[in-house]
Amino acid sequence: MNNTATVKAPETVKFSKKDPAMFFKTLHSRVNSYFKDQNITKTGNINMYIKTIAMLSFYIIPFVLVLTGVVTGVATLAMYAIIGIGVAGIGLSVMHDANHGSYSKNKFVNTLLSLSMNMVGGSSFTWKMQHNLMHHTYTNIYHLDEDIDDKPFLRLSPHGKMKSYHKFQHIYAPILYSLATISWISFKDFKQLRAYNRSGLTVKTGHNPVLITLKMVFSKLCYFFIFLGLPLILGVQWYYAIPGFILAHLIAGFIITVIFQLAHVVEGPEHHDAMETPEMENTWAIHQLRTTANFSPKSKLITWFVGGLNFQIEHHLFPNICHIHYPKVAEIVRNTVAEFDLPYHEYRKLNEAFQSHLRVLKSFGNPNLAVG
Repeated sequence: MNNTATVKAPETVKFSKKDPAMFFKTLHSRVNSYFKDQNITKTGNINMYIKTIAMLSFYIIPFVLVLTGVVTGVATLAMYAIIGIGVAGIGLSVMHDANHGSYSKNKFVNTLLSLSMNMVGGSSFTWKMQHNLMHHTYTNIYHLDEDIDDKPFLRLSPHGKMKSYHKFQHIYAPILYSLATISWISFKDFKQLRAYNRSGLTVKTGHNPVLITLKMVFSKLCYFFIFLGLPLILGVQWYYAIPGFILAHLIAGFIITVIFQLAHVVEGPEHHDAMETPEMENTWAIHQLRTTANFSPKSKLITWFVGGLNFQIEHHLFPNICHIHYPKVAEIVRNTVAEFDLPYHEYRKLNEAFQSHLRVLKSFGNPNLAVG
């Protein structure tokens, strides 16, 4: 869904280094003490491994049932719907931690599971560049955070370019969200990679642009052959295989996009413009608090399925910690934030966060409306 804008050098924005109260140093020390006192690692454990098996099963087993003809006819579409849930689950709960290096202490395991992004049609490389490097560093900073760049028909920042149709975006946005992974696997990755290659970011991060491009082309060809071509070759009717493939991505796109939107484009989090404020008044850690929100902290089911991304504040402050630890880490963060009198944006329920997101979209499309 992300439409890559012109990539600017990371040095465009600088965060303040002044933290006289030593908020993050205090918080970091307390979180480290928690893991030391509990004698547990910051990476995944058996619960993470079980979740990985479950998410991969949602993705692989229905597909095998379709390929082998165990499931045929209209029921094929039900299998593709489950595959869509699996795509979202892999992206939110497996790939995400692996690409952050927080899934395992073993670098090879992280690298291997980060490729689950490629297995669902995306690119691990462009994800790391767009998400780990740009989004996590420059959260909600227009021109640098691609998550809030201007999208086709969407204005996700109060600093974005205004179009007349944006006044209706709170109505049609959920439909566009469903198209996110279809856009992602077909052309977004290529558009992003071209921008990173031209800006020099690919080389700066130690990669060869030509080699990365060839790997992406090969990965995409393999994906489309296996998940779209192979069913047709093995006799799955095209009027089930093609609509089923699209259905899977409509479901995955909606789930993934909504979860990420609820973290930053809701009432509470701040928005900035890199061109207007190249030097931020807050430290990076305090900036994360001011631009990020949590939701549904008490829902074990949501926390399990979305990979702890409902604890987005904790994730942004500690992306190197596996998400299975976030509920406990959140207790430390909340107490420390309250002690330092800093903001902590949180919505109790998923529907409350979603309604807030729609209200923000409406306000961004109607400048006369104030964001709550």
